[in-house]
Amino acid sequence: MNLTYCLRRACTLFPNHVAIRDAESTCTYAEFGRRVHRSAALLRDLGLEKGDRVSALLLNSPEYFELYYSTLFSGTVIVPLNTRWNVADIAFSIRDSGSRALVVDAKFAPLVPEIRTAVPELEFVLFAGAGDAAGMIPYNTRVNSADPQKYSWQEPAEDDLAGLFYTSGTTGGPKGVMLSHRNMYANTLHGMLVLDLQPGAVWLHSAPMFHLADLSSLHSLSLLGAEHVFLPTFDAEETLRLIERHGVTNLVLVPTMINMVVNHPNFRNYNLKTLRRVLYGASPMPLPLLEKAMAEIPCSFAQGYGMTEASPLITALQWADHKLENTDRKFAPVKSAGKPVIGVEVRIVDDYDVDVPVGEVGEVIARGANVMQGYWNRPEVNKEVLRNGWLHTGDLGAFDEEGFVYILDRKKDMIKPGGENVYTPEIESAIMAHAAVLEIAVIGVPHEKWGETIRAVVTRREGASLTENELIEWCRSRLTHFKCPTSVVFVEALPKGGTGKVQKNILRDQYGAASSATA
Repeated sequence: MNLTYCLRRACTLFPNHVAIRDAESTCTYAEFGRRVHRSAALLRDLGLEKGDRVSALLLNSPEYFELYYSTLFSGTVIVPLNTRWNVADIAFSIRDSGSRALVVDAKFAPLVPEIRTAVPELEFVLFAGAGDAAGMIPYNTRVNSADPQKYSWQEPAEDDLAGLFYTSGTTGGPKGVMLSHRNMYANTLHGMLVLDLQPGAVWLHSAPMFHLADLSSLHSLSLLGAEHVFLPTFDAEETLRLIERHGVTNLVLVPTMINMVVNHPNFRNYNLKTLRRVLYGASPMPLPLLEKAMAEIPCSFAQGYGMTEASPLITALQWADHKLENTDRKFAPVKSAGKPVIGVEVRIVDDYDVDVPVGEVGEVIARGANVMQGYWNRPEVNKEVLRNGWLHTGDLGAFDEEGFVYILDRKKDMIKPGGENVYTPEIESAIMAHAAVLEIAVIGVPHEKWGETIRAVVTRREGASLTENELIEWCRSRLTHFKCPTSVVFVEALPKGGTGKVQKNILRDQYGAASSATA
């Protein structure tokens, strides 16, 4: 089985279903399928062959949706690029992947001269936007005139590479995650168990499409003939407007996005009654934020935990386990990342890959058909990350007696004041409950006596008053003393990656020195 099956099934069983809806028009699956084949023919017209890489630097759009399939049908390999990267990281990933072609839209077209200078071996740049292509190949014009009848289309094999997905580069530079048709199709089936997609589903692409957080749903939606609505880049009020306008039933939001939506001043002006399910993940969800979201948004919630290297889903917390009783317990299911999805095995192990007892902390490792083939051109890293047939996630977690998995922290984010293991999500959840706090991230800073101490980096709600001493006292009344911040930095905004996840590596660079507790 391969990913082209997802669209072939939609075109066969749901040819008249709406595939794409926007303010002006709709496109059926039959129409979309024909356009995908013309796009695939364009890639062949350029001389691109099976296995050639095609980088994409685009905001969410129907063209992005189209490229995800036309690369599959043409046998080329898509390389989605993070839209929040600087030109150096963009050029590195194009060069590292050996991409022969780059597709950009109007947002990123101004970067093309600098990209070409940095990557002179790049052969083709296609412009998938409106207006003048300015020396680039006009993607839409060429797609409209391409003839797929000129080519024979060989069906991909399960182990053929479907995409190269570059990590954000927080651990030593971007690394290309090699995901095959088998990897991504397995995850497509996993996702269908979590997304609660029903006939007539309308999905809003609000998370960035370069990331597996959104892409993980794309093929599941096609299998069911569901509708796609595209939000070019996340905006809280535009998300609310599109939900109301198009009757959106499902979407994925990372916790920072949920925070912006439920705290938007116009939140109550929009009708969200069509929503069935919000899937969240990509970073820890503070319990106070989850409680507010469940109270304010009229739908069920599910959480997905995973990583790009797992295509991405590893565990899921289903809506039925979103119960807000007994949340004072250390192991309350609603605080967990759920249970391993069907088809994925999960273990919690020590530094020697020996399973730790229930309730004890270790590294989360996983295996299944969804686990990547490896990192592109990184054989030494592959030996470490994929040792003994298991994906080593770098996340610290624990099982409870019922088999729920609790993700406590990233190994690199855990803080050890006085030798005690402190997990930052616990502190962040406690601080998030303060009425004056809008966003929070916790980092460790060096300390002469204790080795490390805890610093909170906080954004206040508009008009709210909160001092460093007040917040520290708030924490002391709720947390064990060694878990309390010893300093607080107030900032206008927290740095975020393309998915909205807070970039703690940047915070550590800016505020991680013992004497840098200023904003």
